[in-house]
Amino acid sequence: MSADQTPQNSAATTGVPTGSAAPAASQMWGGRFARGPAAIMEKINASIGFDKRLADQDIAGSKAHAAMLAKQGIISQADADAIIAGLDRVKAEIDAGSFTFKVELEDIHMNVEARLAELIGEPAKRLHTGRSRNDQVATDFKLWVRDAIDRTIAGLTALQAALIDLAEQHTGTVMPGFTHLQAAQPISFAHHLLAYVEMFGRDRSRFRDARCRLNECPLGSAALAGTPYPIDRFMTAEALGFNRPTANSLDAVSDRDFALEYLSAASICAMHLSRFAEEIVIWCSAQFRFIKLSDAFTTGSSIMPQKKNPDAAELVRAKAGRVIGSLNSLLIAMKGLPLAYSKDMQEDKEPVFEADDTLALCIAAMEGMVRDMQPNVPAMREAADRGFLNATDLADWLVRELDMPFREAHHVTGRAVKAAEDRRVGLTDLSLAELQAIEPRITEAVYPALSIEASLNSRTSFGGPAPVRVQEAVKAARERFL
Repeated sequence: MSADQTPQNSAATTGVPTGSAAPAASQMWGGRFARGPAAIMEKINASIGFDKRLADQDIAGSKAHAAMLAKQGIISQADADAIIAGLDRVKAEIDAGSFTFKVELEDIHMNVEARLAELIGEPAKRLHTGRSRNDQVATDFKLWVRDAIDRTIAGLTALQAALIDLAEQHTGTVMPGFTHLQAAQPISFAHHLLAYVEMFGRDRSRFRDARCRLNECPLGSAALAGTPYPIDRFMTAEALGFNRPTANSLDAVSDRDFALEYLSAASICAMHLSRFAEEIVIWCSAQFRFIKLSDAFTTGSSIMPQKKNPDAAELVRAKAGRVIGSLNSLLIAMKGLPLAYSKDMQEDKEPVFEADDTLALCIAAMEGMVRDMQPNVPAMREAADRGFLNATDLADWLVRELDMPFREAHHVTGRAVKAAEDRRVGLTDLSLAELQAIEPRITEAVYPALSIEASLNSRTSFGGPAPVRVQEAVKAARERFL
C-alpha cells in the first residue's frame, strides 16, 4: 500500500500460473505501464483481505484531509462537502455489510476512493491531493492501533476488577507461597491474586506509554518528502486526536515502532496471562485442589468420564505463543528495510490484527475464569500445614529472641527440619527436648511463633501478606486501578 504502487484494474483471479497476465494496464497506474500484472502478482500484492479492518480509520483520515484541503483553499468547499458526504455514504455501506471489496483495487484506500468516485464523480479525484498512500496507511494504522490499545486497557481493567473482587473475599485465606514450585512460606490467597493485579497494572502502563509515543500524525508527509501544497498538518492532527504532526516526513512513512511497541506490550501481557493460566491448571489438579472451575470453563474427556479439564486456561497458556510470534514476525520484516517505504511493510498489519484478536480473547477468558473460580479454602490450608512453611519463622525467632546471627539461625533451623523429616512430623510436633538438643537456649515461647497464623500475621512489612496489609492493599488497588 504505497503511493508509488497504485492499484491495477485487472480482474481478480486465483490459482493462475505465474506467467498469466492481464491484457491491459489499469487507468490507475497512469501511462507508465503497458500491461497489467500477472495474476499471481495481483494475488500477492493485494491486502484488502485484511486491511479492510482499517475502513473506519481510513474514512476518518480522508474526511479530516478533505476538510483541511478546503480550509487551505487547495480544493473548493463544495468539493470537500461532496467528498465528506460521499465518505459518510461509503461508511454506511461498509457498516451495513453491503459494500463490495474488490481485490483488483488492492487495498482499503483504493476501494474506498473508487467507491467514492462512483458515488460523487469528479470531486473524488481531488481527495488524494497533498497526500500519498504511504502517509495515509501510516495514519490509518496508527489510529487503529490507538483504538486497539484503548480496548486492551479496558479489558485489563475489567480483569483487575475481577481479581480485586475475589481477593477482597480471601484476605484471611491461607495458602502456601511457592518458589521453584516448592512450598516456601505461608501467604494468603488474596495476596497471590493481588500479585497479578500488579502485573496487569504494569501492562496497562506499557500500553499507555506506547499510546503516548504513537500519538503523532503522519498525514501530510506524502510519499516520503512532504508536499508542495500549502497544507496544514496541525489541523489534520488535531482533527484526528493526535497530539501533534510527526516532525520528519521520511521517518513518518518509515516508522512502525508504534506497531512493534504495541506487540511488545501485548507479548508481555500474554506472558502474564500464560503464567496465571499455568497456575490455574495446577490449582485445578487433583494433587492441589486449590480451586474449581464450573462447566462454563472446563471440558470433559472422550474416554475418561471422571475428567474435568481446565481447557480455557490451557488455551490461554498456549495462545501466548501466537502473540509473541506476531512480535517476532514484524521485527524480522522491519529489520533490514532502508528508508523510506518498502512493500515489506504491508506485512505489518496481519501480525498486529492477530495479536489483538488473540489477546482480547485471552483477557476476556481470564476475567471469566476469575469470576467463575471457586477457591477450596480447606485444601489451601491443608497444604499450608505441610512442607515446613514455618521454618523461616523459627530462624527469625532465634534471631529476635536469642540474638543469633541469621546464618547460624538458618543452620540450626535446617537441623530442626531434618529432625522433623526423620520423624515425619511438623516442626511444632518436635518436643522442647528435641529442639533443645539442637539449640539449648530454645524455650517453650518458640511454639506460638511457629503457628501458620502467627507466621502470616507477623509479615507486616509494606507489600507483605499479613491480612491487615492485604486488606490495605485491596483498598489501594481499587483506588489505583479501577
